[in-house]
Amino acid sequence: MYASKAASQYAAVNKQTGVEGASPHQLIQMLYEGAIENLAKAKGCMERKDFAGKGQTLGRAINIVGGLQSFLDKEKGGELAENLDALYDYISRQLFEATMTNDIALVDEAIGLIKKVKEGWEGIKEEADQIHAGTGR
Repeated sequence: MYASKAASQYAAVNKQTGVEGASPHQLIQMLYEGAIENLAKAKGCMERKDFAGKGQTLGRAINIVGGLQSFLDKEKGGELAENLDALYDYISRQLFEATMTNDIALVDEAIGLIKKVKEGWEGIKEEADQIHAGTGR
């Protein structure tokens, strides 16, 4: 549910940026970027006391994180997938809390955590592209 909703939301907003021809690795990368972008917008909404905008942007970010979580293959991913699942769950709970309390620090924490995971994801690009192309080691 979250995966298709998050992917379709991001695809709808970014069709012109190459979503349709992107590799699976690039799509996940775009989801991380979309989550970070929505969280940055949510912070602006929180600062301006734009509660409707805050709700929309945090909602999008929560859906994207849920989508990322639903993509995890715990059977193949083992401990790493389990750890990411717990991290995504934590981020989602923090964002729900930020929605209720208007605590920008919670949004900042979520942005920092997503950026760290995104950096790790960027570090495996070559390996992921080889697997996607069918030339995995």
